Amino acid sequence: MSDKPEANEDMESYKKAIDGTTQAQQDFLKKFSNLQVDAMQNFFSMLQGLTFYHAMFKTTIQSGGRISIPEAERQALKIEDGDLVQVIVIPIERKHKNNSVK
Repeated sequence: MSDKPEANEDMESYKKAIDGTTQAQQDFLKKFSNLQVDAMQNFFSMLQGLTFYHAMFKTTIQSGGRISIPEAERQALKIEDGDLVQVIVIPIERKHKNNSVK
C-alpha cells in the first residue's frame, strides 16, 4: 500500500476544514454566551433599579376606587400624605359579585 501525495493533501485539507469549522463553532458559542451574560446583567440591573426606588405590593381596591399604600412602603419610600405618586395597576384576581353562570 503506497502513500499517494494526493491522498495526503486531501486528508490535510479535510483536517483544516474540520479545524476551521470547530473554531468557528467555538467562537459563535463564546459570542452567544457573552450576549446571554450581558442580557442577564442588564435585566438584573433594571430590576435592582426598580426595587431600589420603587415599591411593589398587592392591595385590594376599596370603596370609591381607593388604593391604600401600606405604612412600611410609605416609610421605605419616604412619602407622606399629599405627596404625588404614580401608580401602575395590574389586576391579579377579580372578585365576581355574581358567580352563577346563565
